[in-house]
Amino acid sequence: MTGTLLSLGHGYSARALAARLLPQGWTVIGTTRAPDKLGSLAETGIEPILWDREAVERALARADHLLMSAAPGDEGDPALALARDTIAARAPNIRWAGYLSTTGVYGDADGAWIDETAPLNAHSRRGRARVKAEADWAAIPGLPIHIFRLAGIYGPGRGPFAKVREGRAQRVVKPGQVFSRTHVEDIARVLEASIAHPTPGEAFNVCDDEPAPPQDVIAHAAELLGLPIPPEVPFDEADMSPMARSFYADNKRTSNEKVKHMLDLEMRYPTYREGLAALLRETEGDSGTP
Repeated sequence: MTGTLLSLGHGYSARALAARLLPQGWTVIGTTRAPDKLGSLAETGIEPILWDREAVERALARADHLLMSAAPGDEGDPALALARDTIAARAPNIRWAGYLSTTGVYGDADGAWIDETAPLNAHSRRGRARVKAEADWAAIPGLPIHIFRLAGIYGPGRGPFAKVREGRAQRVVKPGQVFSRTHVEDIARVLEASIAHPTPGEAFNVCDDEPAPPQDVIAHAAELLGLPIPPEVPFDEADMSPMARSFYADNKRTSNEKVKHMLDLEMRYPTYREGLAALLRETEGDSGTP
């Protein structure tokens, strides 16, 4: 099966999906707000367009698949703010639509395991905005929407190795704190599987099998590099941005069993150990956060 995918907010995860679809003969149209990125996006094989109402509406007339990954802003979901009426009018012609949300919609579970039946109890402004965006997309009549709640994303260009090499990594310890993660390739594989077997109206957690304390991930990265393990830093004393610190307000273990059973898909990188080992083999100069 091939088609035309319109990627509204063609970011990191969307690029990974496009890399899987393009060799199969798909057409992928991706939006950007930056004119200077049009050339580099075209080099990846997609058709880049600017984030402009007329351009997006023309692309919607061609698309039979939609992927939305732009984060909501003060006016709500930016794609709906830009072209809600056109999206609604095109809904009968769309075979699959995916919205990339976040496991932040669940809020804090005090370290407990949760699945897609857990209440959406986001406390942060970002999390509440995602809850509203999910509801707004689900409210479009006839749109075959699928919600994907992504855990912390890592992959090429996003990982702990550069900070560990440069001595900037912190092993921040908040007792009992764990995070779920997902390699960007597994995100793309889940999306591809969903496109092949649509289940409109369903939400999926996209994460690995083993939630883990962040300090363990940094320690493992140092071990892979053969470098000293950075010392532990208590959470209250850690040098972090307000944004980074805010992520520690939510503590939960997110289950991916629904992806495994409904989409018949196992994670290629079931834990951070396999993911980091592959990342080290594939890329150098990696940067970002675990």
